[in-house]
Amino acid sequence: MNVAQEFDPLYRAALALNLEHSHDGAALATITQTRGSTFRRAGASMLVLRDGRLICELSGGCPQRDIAWRAQQVIDSGQPALVAYGREANYDVMIETGCGGELEVLIEPLQVPRDLQFLDAIAQLRSRRLPGAMATVYAADGDVLGPRPQRLVQGEGVTWSDIEVDALRQQIAAALPTIDASMPKAATRRMSVDGRSYEVLVESLLPPHALVIVGDGVSARVLAELSVQLGWQTTLVDPAQTTTETSNGIRHIAASPQALATQVVLDHLTSAVVMTHRLERDLGYLEALLDTPVSYLGVIGSRQRAAQIQGALPHGHPRLHMPAGLDVGSETPQEIALAVAAEILATRNGRSGGPLTHSQMPIHP
Repeated sequence: MNVAQEFDPLYRAALALNLEHSHDGAALATITQTRGSTFRRAGASMLVLRDGRLICELSGGCPQRDIAWRAQQVIDSGQPALVAYGREANYDVMIETGCGGELEVLIEPLQVPRDLQFLDAIAQLRSRRLPGAMATVYAADGDVLGPRPQRLVQGEGVTWSDIEVDALRQQIAAALPTIDASMPKAATRRMSVDGRSYEVLVESLLPPHALVIVGDGVSARVLAELSVQLGWQTTLVDPAQTTTETSNGIRHIAASPQALATQVVLDHLTSAVVMTHRLERDLGYLEALLDTPVSYLGVIGSRQRAAQIQGALPHGHPRLHMPAGLDVGSETPQEIALAVAAEILATRNGRSGGPLTHSQMPIHP
């Protein structure tokens, strides 16, 4: 669950199971631990439906096929499973991927409405754009915890838990507030209570990244469509728009520079791109956006336009990305959208946006 942009499709698919009236169910596979080079990190989750469909696939390789096969067994049995892939077990599966690392995967059945309650709690936090944390108790004394893992979801104004051991729940609740941005997004901790040793996956829960695009041309629409594909909450501010509507995942609004902050959330998890291609209008929106904590603020245009904007703003503004986008030789609206989205992603993850060939940093943030 630690990849914010993957939650919505997984949650929609889980709700569509209609567990009140159907007993087909599904299985949720979550990576709990990794060691060395792996295709995904701890906290990544995939939903496996009884008909074989996969939501939020973990990878395209052999471990995913094996995980999906085991998930079908979990659906049939109604009991969770803890599967290790590494030198001690299922090593042949990992060898075929070429990753060379090891991982552990929790596979749990989703068969009754209460199995989805922790997802509802996460959705509450996301709807209010609040950060939080989730702890999943998935093993006790080395064995998978049954009949279900137990969880605590905690954030400002939201606390939900089905952890049965009070002392364990209190110990976990006391530990969660110590999580900060410098820690891994997800990691397994071992906690001891009353002589028993529990394995607990602790994950940070961040609101989804949001992108606000100000513009009314084809490039703005293409960037908005790509933003939706990336799982970002997308708002297209069109000065010519007469109504507020949402279509294909894009929220369309009309907002003047003065009213912008009252109609969209402009927080540190939001990026904004101004692309009206009209100098005075661009300046009006930029002046409004510069007073907000958005993490990325870009302007589409030529270098000449960028110089004009810098000259019109008092003291210039090093926060501005002008012209917006990575230098990939983009020309068409689709290529420009790709370059801009790539720069936003690199900025959010603290990366340079250069070739992986020349980077020694971990591939996954």
